[in-house]
Amino acid sequence: MDFSFTPQEEAFRQELRSWLEANLPEGWLDGTFAINKETKEYELFLRDWQRKLYEGGWAAIAWPEKYGGRTATLMEEIVYHQEMVRVDAPPLVNYVGIHMVGPTLMHIGTEEQRDRYMKKMLTGEEVWCQGYSEPNAGSDVAAIQTTAVKEGDQWIINGQKVWTSFGHMADQCFLVARTNKFDKKHKGITCFLLDMHQPGVETVPIIQMDGQHDFNEVYLNNAVATDAQIIGEVDEGWRVIIALLMHERTGIGAQVFTVEKQYNELVEVAKSLREDGEFVIEQPLVQKNLVDLYMKTKGSLLNYYRNLTKSLKTGQPGAEGSMDKLQVSELTKELLAQAVSLQGHPGVLWKEDAVAGNSYWQDNYLYSFGQTIGGGTSEIQKNTIAERILGLPKDMGR
Repeated sequence: MDFSFTPQEEAFRQELRSWLEANLPEGWLDGTFAINKETKEYELFLRDWQRKLYEGGWAAIAWPEKYGGRTATLMEEIVYHQEMVRVDAPPLVNYVGIHMVGPTLMHIGTEEQRDRYMKKMLTGEEVWCQGYSEPNAGSDVAAIQTTAVKEGDQWIINGQKVWTSFGHMADQCFLVARTNKFDKKHKGITCFLLDMHQPGVETVPIIQMDGQHDFNEVYLNNAVATDAQIIGEVDEGWRVIIALLMHERTGIGAQVFTVEKQYNELVEVAKSLREDGEFVIEQPLVQKNLVDLYMKTKGSLLNYYRNLTKSLKTGQPGAEGSMDKLQVSELTKELLAQAVSLQGHPGVLWKEDAVAGNSYWQDNYLYSFGQTIGGGTSEIQKNTIAERILGLPKDMGR
């Protein structure tokens, strides 16, 4: 594999880098920008940033130009991720819409649905969430109990969703519900594009152990959808679910660039901390752990590139996205745990009590446990890898 970038790709990098320098919020690059993430102001800030990305042509570069993208190549996507990670750019408030729902609509949705929803995904006018997980159906989406019953020209939806990312900000939800019962539980499921701003939808926050609010419970009490809001065929939503999950896991795999950046930052932490008068990076055990993490980080990156090569040939994400998702989420947790451990006793302190009042590593370590669950648990990813990549027999426990 040739790891070098072409002159055209480097020109693309410089174009993006110049745009970021000119458009990132004042104080962002020098670290003086501050905003409370638990306020409405932060949500408005993220929506404004999404709008700015759209106006600059950077909201969804992989989308075809006719839908508002740049028809970027996979290599340009890599450059894009590298540059966004380099400046630690604000998160994409409509990540679910742009990286999951939008691509699914392109392949399976109707032209009317694409016209109705896709531009507002780009502009940030409509933020999306994903209604998959339920209290009794986590990674086993086929076990959902939320129902949609046809009454006249409407579908009446009742049930509960949980761990709904961005649910408290969302205007629309890519929701799965059971519309029929068959012998095979994967049949009888339908996917809806549900309006979150209706009387039958209630969102309740879930406060995580890091004190943040990213997830939610969503209660559906006679919520309403129409045939025009169904994506794919009635009772045949499993194909749609799999298509969206492929895009989701591929997007999570791209976080390997964040892991690479965090590894380099971890090395700097080891160089700056002292224990018994010496820098901790001088300790043989610390050196061994850093070397192990370096090999895993580079291995994950190379594996991601290999899987991208296959995607270049097929034109679609495949089951290999489960490999990327598994590696990145587990490695992230391991790397952050090492960062907390290097701090010794102060590593258990948090927020203003942390070293220099900065609990970056502690916050991210606590959050990393959720990354091994979202998009399908690590156990589910291992099953997918075993069955769909290695060709092993199906797990008889399912």
